[in-house]
Amino acid sequence: MITFEEVKNNPKIKAYITKADESLLALGFTEHSFAHVGLVAQRAEYILKTLGYSEHEIELAKIAGYLHDIGNIVNRKDHSQSGAVMAFRILDNMDMDPNDIATIVTAIGNHDEGEGEAVNAVAAAIILADKTDVRRSRVRNNDITSFDIHDRVNYSVIESSVNINDEKTQITLELKIDTDISPVLNYFEIFLKRMIMCKKAAQRLKLEFKLVINGQTII
Repeated sequence: MITFEEVKNNPKIKAYITKADESLLALGFTEHSFAHVGLVAQRAEYILKTLGYSEHEIELAKIAGYLHDIGNIVNRKDHSQSGAVMAFRILDNMDMDPNDIATIVTAIGNHDEGEGEAVNAVAAAIILADKTDVRRSRVRNNDITSFDIHDRVNYSVIESSVNINDEKTQITLELKIDTDISPVLNYFEIFLKRMIMCKKAAQRLKLEFKLVINGQTII
């Protein structure tokens, strides 16, 4: 089996991730480079490992998480679909097993809130890992006075964590937000679709999704 480390250390993949993020930087988007894709891979691993999924499925989720945003090199629009096609070609050329490729391509192609669905456990883990990555360090605009709503919301997040309870019945995204920078309402203005997607993804994994902001349960 092709491993996560092989994918992570592949120079072509590194180039695609770098160039995809450069495009998003030019468009004014938050960070989508190695910090983001690494966190998504790590968080997907945490989710599936905690729930007792096999090492094989966990490895596939890590690979999918690492590759999920490479489609931004083509265009931000429909980047999940273009990224899935790119991942297929890359992994096929690496002689990965077709069944494994299919699982990864499905997860990547379904990770975006536009058309994506948590069709299997790996896809569900990628959705949850991706959509819960809200943090100050993703903001690259150094001029606070020119922040758009996405910059303000991400910059307002002082602390962020994702945890599954001991009973393995709930997954919670807990945020500490500086409301002087961005009111809680702004979070929902841009992230409501993502939170609904997280709720459905959690259900695929037989979990209840909770969102806690400044100690208050919102969802």
